[in-house]
Amino acid sequence: MVRSTERTDGHGRTTGSALSGLAVAVGCLLFLGGFVWAALLYRPYTVPTDSMAPTIAPGARVLAENVDGSQVRRGDVVVFRDNVWGDVPMVKRVAGVGGDTVACCTKGKLTVNGTPVDEPYLQNPRLASPTGFTAKVPDGRLFLLGDHRGDSLDSRSHAADGDDGSVPRDAVLGRVDALAWPLSGVGMLDRADGFAALPGGTSEPGPLFPLTAAIVAGAVLILGGAAYGPLAARRKRAAQGGPAGAAGAAPAADGERAHG
Repeated sequence: MVRSTERTDGHGRTTGSALSGLAVAVGCLLFLGGFVWAALLYRPYTVPTDSMAPTIAPGARVLAENVDGSQVRRGDVVVFRDNVWGDVPMVKRVAGVGGDTVACCTKGKLTVNGTPVDEPYLQNPRLASPTGFTAKVPDGRLFLLGDHRGDSLDSRSHAADGDDGSVPRDAVLGRVDALAWPLSGVGMLDRADGFAALPGGTSEPGPLFPLTAAIVAGAVLILGGAAYGPLAARRKRAAQGGPAGAAGAAPAADGERAHG
């Protein structure tokens, strides 16, 4: 008779069984904790138009971190709601903040306080706007542009509404951190490095990546821990010579024939 050499913890549980239970417990903590934390910090939005193409395609679903408008910096893609713009959630990129003078175009580029900004994410990177403009952004407000400058109703279109088409910072609902749909485009949104040299720089990504890593790690630990029991039982049966019937199959009944 083959005896198991695996040690127990004094309560009849083997070391492997105890470790598998711990793995499941830690996995549940990471998996559920990651989901709950993400649900508190992020909210999904659907972008119905192509005004942010090619960065965000029409119909795409984004995840926006619930940040205060005071945390928004140039280059951020934000979700906002403003009654002058239609009082529905919209998605645009911050081109200027309070005190900035935003203009176009110097050699095809957007300028902020006279500094040209590289914008490789635009639908047409060689021309920041098909129409020229100059806007002075009032304090506490944001000047917003779409990435598809030839087909975006943004601050340029709302210039006649006052404040050079800018919106108040408190209109911001969140900052877009990632694309969640379609699957072909899932991933973190790149930061707009062209604004990094300006005072204040660009914002840092939210905690979505570590949260996703925690959820994935939790799922792996749960599956791995849950699989230990069946695998251990299988190894034990193999060590004991397998299940009953290992001596051979019963003879076929009279007249029964095998079919090839």
